[in-house]
Amino acid sequence: MAIVYSKSSGLNNAQIGKLETPLKMVIEHESDLQTKKGGICDWLFNIEKSNKFGETIVGQNEFDVFAAAQEGAGAENDDMQETYKKFIEHIQFMKEFTVTAQMMEDANYGVAADAKRRAENFTRAYYKTMHKICEYALANGTKTKGTFAKANLDLTAPDGLALFANSHKWGGKKASGTQSNFFYGDIFSSGATDARKSSTEAFEAALSELSSKLRNMKDENGDVLGYTADTIILPGNRPAAEAIAKKVCGSEGALGNGYNDINLQYGNWNIVVMPNWQTDDDRVMIMSGEANKNLCGNMFFNRVPLTVSNWVDNHTGNYIWNGRCRFGVGFGTYKHILLAVDSASSVAGATAL
Repeated sequence: MAIVYSKSSGLNNAQIGKLETPLKMVIEHESDLQTKKGGICDWLFNIEKSNKFGETIVGQNEFDVFAAAQEGAGAENDDMQETYKKFIEHIQFMKEFTVTAQMMEDANYGVAADAKRRAENFTRAYYKTMHKICEYALANGTKTKGTFAKANLDLTAPDGLALFANSHKWGGKKASGTQSNFFYGDIFSSGATDARKSSTEAFEAALSELSSKLRNMKDENGDVLGYTADTIILPGNRPAAEAIAKKVCGSEGALGNGYNDINLQYGNWNIVVMPNWQTDDDRVMIMSGEANKNLCGNMFFNRVPLTVSNWVDNHTGNYIWNGRCRFGVGFGTYKHILLAVDSASSVAGATAL
């Protein structure tokens, strides 16, 4: 995520001249630090560059298996058909900060320290926007649209349904059908009918069942995709659910019994907590990193990286820094990720596990 810095001409004020280079260095250095730290966008989304107004993801069916042929006979003709399109439009985001002429005149050396803090926060705000818009898109995946920082977002999968829905479409001319990636069940045992079943046992069983659901997602021919789930995504305000997930995924032995059973979930998962995903109930997403990459699942297209310019306003004498960027966020498929809600919640549209 590069930052483009543009120096404006006509900066005759000596104080401004002394301030400009340190601010530029602060912005660039802060950019390097934020890039190394990563975040939700880096962990859960495919980040691609773009040089267009928007990006279109096109889905196609695969060739079927080879067919047997008699000696001397020709091959059976097969073709690939376009099955869906998903257009992700880039959105412009902007921000400014100002060092007033009066501050420049009166603060003396203190203005540099204050401007440095603003420059650091300026760059952080850019990366915060990236990560929070990605969080927002996933957290609101049961909706078809949403609003983030005054921007209208399309949260649909290529079939026009919300990312998480119970009747997603697959197929083309040869075959077609529907499948669900939105479920409810005894995930964390808060709604378990069997009181003897512990929360860790419930979650371990739910992970196995959800993994099977994701593995058996069908492609556009109706064939099983076979991807392995490897990422657990949790809300930021459900500490009990987070503790259960960490116990189940981090224990070598099966929890809740004394028979030295192996834990089939151990070492198979990455756990990601999204701080800004705040829920009133226990829920979990599971995702296949390989499917996310191969099927163009969660997409972040970087059209214009943070571009910083500065100038002196002739009307006020204030020193103004402006940052502008353009990017697009969306989903190229639904087959890489599932959402499951605990059975204690009443969730419209979810499929029973």
